[in-house]
Parts: sequence; structure tokens; C-alpha cells
Amino acid sequence: MEINDFIEELKKINIELSLNQLEQLEKYYNLVIKKNKVMNLTGITDKKEFYLKHFYDSLTINKIIDLNKINSICDIGSGAGFPGIVLKIVFPHLHVTLIDSLNKRIIFLNDVIKELNLTNIEAICTRAEEFSRINEEKYDLVTARAVASLSILLECSIRLVKIGKFFVAMKGNQIEYFNNEKELKIKKVSEIDFELPFERSERKLLKFEKISSTPKKYPRAYSVIKKKPL
Repeated sequence: MEINDFIEELKKINIELSLNQLEQLEKYYNLVIKKNKVMNLTGITDKKEFYLKHFYDSLTINKIIDLNKINSICDIGSGAGFPGIVLKIVFPHLHVTLIDSLNKRIIFLNDVIKELNLTNIEAICTRAEEFSRINEEKYDLVTARAVASLSILLECSIRLVKIGKFFVAMKGNQIEYFNNEKELKIKKVSEIDFELPFERSERKLLKFEKISSTPKKYPRAYSVIKKKPL
């Protein structure tokens, strides 16, 4: 994906970038590539592929939820910052929390935040199920991009979502179902299947609304969640 293609494809999903935002994304790309030489952040290093499969792909969440109407977001399993840092650059009004369980990645994310002069964004080394127990109903949107199964993601992180707000899972082409919506006090409100432009790999977005407070017994310990998913 060439830069001009990147700009034009984003316009199709109601995103227009300023010159400053394009410069920030370019700097971010260079920071990832430089760090990737000494730390495994991504297997995608070609610039055209990177812009398609990391930057554009991260922003496709705007297909299913209007990020201009969201104030706070938590990115679970942020890794190298996808989608969290990309969303912060493109939607600077967002208050963003990046969660990852590997401290080396958190150190890198904090370096990126500093280098790009981003504000109202924090990177925290923790597990989602532990973080959610002490940050109940804090976020308008919680998202995760290809991190774990839908069942595990929802149980680990739905407590973070405010009542009446949303969890969005960003997936590849895998077929996933979750049949215990009543148990977690949520409902699936929309699902979108689409292909990335040019390369045509399949993607899926699943959007859940939180109907009422999460039952106190959730999330369970991760070992239990993994052994006996809902």
C-alpha cells in the first residue's frame, strides 16, 4: 500500500489525515523497524505491507464504531501499539490505555509515546483480567486485535467497559462464536466482514454492548478461563 493509496482508502472509511499525523505515523514506523532489529515486535517490515496490515488495519475499527464519539479506550494486548497508538495518532482526542503483559514491550511503547509527544496515553504492564478487577467500568471502548479467542477476551476485559458502551474484537477470518452473552451481561450489536484492499486478506469486526454490571465472579483466574472458557 503506497502512501497515496493509504490516504485514499482511509477516506472511504471517513478518516482524513493531516500532514502532522502522516509524519507521526512515518516516525512511528521507523521506531518500530529500528527496535525490531533487537526485539521481536513484528514480522512485517516492508513499508507498504506495514501501512496496510498494521496502520490501515488498525484504523478499520472505525467501520463499526465512530471513534469521534468515543472518549476513552483500552487496548488489550497492545504489543507494538496496534491499534492503540495508531488510534491515538489519528484520533488525538482519545484518552488511551495500552495493556501488555511483557514489560519489554511496555518500555518500547513508552519510548514511542515520548518520541511522538503524545499526551493522555499510558502503557501499563499487566494482565487484562487483573487490570479489569481494579478498573471497573472505566472505558467507553475496549478493543483487542488478534490477541486471543473471543470467549477469553470478553471474560478478561468486559468489566472494564462502562454500562452502555462497547467492546470490539478485531479478528482475521476465523469463525468465532460466543454463546454466553447473558452470563456476562452483554449483547452483540453488530458484526462486519470485509477484505483489506489490494491484498484481500479477510477481516472481521465484532461489536458487543455492555448491558449491565459484570457479575462479581468474572473474570476468573486466567488458568481457569483458559481451561474452562465460557
